Amino acid sequence: MKTISLIVGLLSLTVVGCTNSAQNNNSATNTATNTSLETTVNSPSRKLQTIGVALGDLGNPFYNAVQKGAEIEAKKIGGNIRVNAVSSGFDLNQQSNQIENFTAANTDLIILSAVDKKGVKPVIDQARLAGKIVIAVDSAVDADVDAMISSNNTQAGEIACQYIADRIKGQGSVVILNGTPMDSINQRVSGCEKSLSKYPNIKLISKDQNAEGTRDGGLRVMSDLLTTFPKIDAVFATNDQSGVGADLAARQARRKEFFIVGVDGSPDATKAMEDKDGVFAATAAQNPAGMAQKAVQVGNEIVQGKKPESSEILIPVKLVTRDNLSSYKGW
Repeated sequence: MKTISLIVGLLSLTVVGCTNSAQNNNSATNTATNTSLETTVNSPSRKLQTIGVALGDLGNPFYNAVQKGAEIEAKKIGGNIRVNAVSSGFDLNQQSNQIENFTAANTDLIILSAVDKKGVKPVIDQARLAGKIVIAVDSAVDADVDAMISSNNTQAGEIACQYIADRIKGQGSVVILNGTPMDSINQRVSGCEKSLSKYPNIKLISKDQNAEGTRDGGLRVMSDLLTTFPKIDAVFATNDQSGVGADLAARQARRKEFFIVGVDGSPDATKAMEDKDGVFAATAAQNPAGMAQKAVQVGNEIVQGKKPESSEILIPVKLVTRDNLSSYKGW
């Protein structure tokens, strides 16, 4: 009987401890989060063993390159690190569930390209309270993360639209093929508008049409725009996939009076640029694999107790045109 009483007492303490822990988690502050991370993550004796990568759409070559970059860097580190990359189809609920699953599976490092910078905050907070390292890649989040690694998306928009302005000699009608309202897309549009604003004779005739970052979306939106506007001088596509779709729309409509500049530096864009019959002329090239490799490097260092000097790391982009395409290594 004494033994049974002792077991019951221990179980009661366990239940009370779990209840108190849940209450503390619900009222935790950023200070508590940081303390938890320092005690559970930043330990020199730990080794990186598992990486979860939550991405927008693995049907997009950009996210495939992110996945490959994470896998390449994991192999460099060694130790049979497991990398699990998942696709959400740009669905917030699905991505939230995926991050929750990574946390529940005790994943050491979570790398995500957020489909909604505000919507992912609750699951990021949960992951960090559980002692997981979280690094955002490509798109910023409104949450406390260990690091944010992205292309300089404002620069991408600036150099793409400066190229447009120079090529049309500061006058003409320009279209922006917008995309899914992510931070990176918004920054590219902002950078483009900044460059074009210097030229009073450039008219921005459309900037709010969402091509959804896909080839089909670019084809659909550009087909409508070609019906609406009898003359267009240039198109800024906020990513290459929508730009390739716009190029297809131009072919179908037999319109060649304009040219297209994208962002990404994707294989599809370089292939389109090689075709002299098309109107895809340039792209502000990112390095998605390089961003993922940097994320794994930083995550591995944090596991070993070394924090990055800056939590925000911007990777410069490079303008690739038909003139310098032969020297571009691509993804």
